[in-house]
Amino acid sequence: MAEPLRVGVVGAGRWGTNIATQFRDNSRAAVTALSDIADRNREKAGERLGVDSAHRYENYEAMLEGEPLDAVQVTSPHELHYEHTLAALDRNLHVLCEKPFVPGIDRAAELTREIEASDRVVMVGFQRHVHPAYTAVRNAIAAGDIEPNLVTAEITQSWIESVAGTWRVEPELSGGGQLYDTGSHLLDAVVWMLGRRPERVSAEMEFYDDAGRVDVQATLSVRLENDTVANIAVSGDASSIHERIVVQGDQRRAVLTGTGWDYRGVEITDAEGETHTAVDGDLSSYDKVDGFLRAVAADETPPATARDAFYATALTEAAYEAARSGERVSVRQYRHGKRKA
Repeated sequence: MAEPLRVGVVGAGRWGTNIATQFRDNSRAAVTALSDIADRNREKAGERLGVDSAHRYENYEAMLEGEPLDAVQVTSPHELHYEHTLAALDRNLHVLCEKPFVPGIDRAAELTREIEASDRVVMVGFQRHVHPAYTAVRNAIAAGDIEPNLVTAEITQSWIESVAGTWRVEPELSGGGQLYDTGSHLLDAVVWMLGRRPERVSAEMEFYDDAGRVDVQATLSVRLENDTVANIAVSGDASSIHERIVVQGDQRRAVLTGTGWDYRGVEITDAEGETHTAVDGDLSSYDKVDGFLRAVAADETPPATARDAFYATALTEAAYEAARSGERVSVRQYRHGKRKA
């Protein structure tokens, strides 16, 4: 059996520690070091993960320089993902970067190019890419069983109540609001399942702050390749956690639903109501950690790539522009090229 992958954690707050426990519990990995600017986070995470004080760092660069690592988990605030992922790549390390990749379209494009030019495995934390309900829809579309013409998608939660007072409502660290946070999962899932790039978007939003930077509610009308239309709603001020995606085709439709953060299921039916596919399962971030480790072990493309994440960022940024301008906005497409000096 191969030696466990030595993983260092960059960003050891509550969610970062939760993900790191999944590395700890996987026989393919061992959490050997962590970094966080907060003393309390380092202490609590170290105790929970079994990382002693000699391997807990305030400065992530000191950890990268001082520890013999194979991979890094990036679970810092969103605006720091670019810096932390690039630093890990510069040291030839594999990276699991938590969603939403990186805010800002230029940085997302630059980081995608760096990742695609590297021989390291870099996965973005979109666990829907490894969930059987979402992959069943993606596979049905790819096989031509569903030829989508209209998609409706929504996700709701009591987001603003749970994050008020944290960095998630500070756009200098979060990049935005609910659309960049939980909403990124939904935007990514829609684009990834359809296998079609978003081209144009119009949007309306309600904001938490007077400056109009931290959105709580968003509705998007997205035009994708092949004249597919997706209407997407994201609410961060709802009473419950709920997700629903309907992909309507000429002959078949897929209805994917779930409540809470655990269960998701899908049924694919034809025009007569006959069920052709019924799949469900837990929505666990354990699966994305395992998918990342499998990709590293096999030296293969991970389930959720930088290119996937780029289009989630591109759609998000275009939606913000559309909401603020009141105009329909083109979604930036990916272009190959070198990183700017």
